[in-house]
Amino acid sequence: MAFGDAFARWPGTLRRARQLGISSWTFHVAGWAGALGDVSAATVSSALGFLAPEAVAEGWDGVSRLVRPTEVAAASLAECCRWGDEQLADLPGVDRLVLLLDRAVEAADATGMPLFAAWRSMPMPAGALGARAAVGLRLLREHVHGASLIAIRASGMTPLEAVLTSTDGEATAITCGWPPPYPPVGALVRRRFWADAATDRLVSAAFGVLTPAEGGELVELVGAARRQVTGTGTSPGWGAV
Repeated sequence: MAFGDAFARWPGTLRRARQLGISSWTFHVAGWAGALGDVSAATVSSALGFLAPEAVAEGWDGVSRLVRPTEVAAASLAECCRWGDEQLADLPGVDRLVLLLDRAVEAADATGMPLFAAWRSMPMPAGALGARAAVGLRLLREHVHGASLIAIRASGMTPLEAVLTSTDGEATAITCGWPPPYPPVGALVRRRFWADAATDRLVSAAFGVLTPAEGGELVELVGAARRQVTGTGTSPGWGAV
């Protein structure tokens, strides 16, 4: 469900970081975790999970001296809405996408997912359908992220091992702030398959509020939104990493 944070790579979002006087990495960390409020970098690292703790601390401590993290989260949410207005407003069936996303997000169990719970509690701006679709995708992405982190830990893998066994492996590890050299992870492939399946099971509970036909419709609409924005289809499963 990486598509749920596609707005973060949008030029408008990166410009917002410069307007706040902070780096893009600081904006990424604080914009993602700022919904938690004024907490420690260690707390943020535990909630984000897959980012290297040192990289999280660099971004989080860097913003706290300049602007409150909640303000960065609000700015990130505003950019998410702006992105949705520009990218998704003319999507066929966007009204149905918003309705189905809202129902699934509302029904999702936030137990053990503090970041998802925090974002779901954030005041959401009253925007047009494109903005609401973007916010719904972001909230669903946070739910998937929380489920994936639970599944990865239950599998016995560390966050770094999870990142290294993801699709892009070492490239993702670098992006997430983990410095090389990296340990071999070939023996962990079966654990990763188990964790991805467990993630899907945890996330699928949120869709129990939808009928099978509505669930299929949601998958099709998310795929259509992804194709419209990126030119690619949906990825198998809901894995967050």
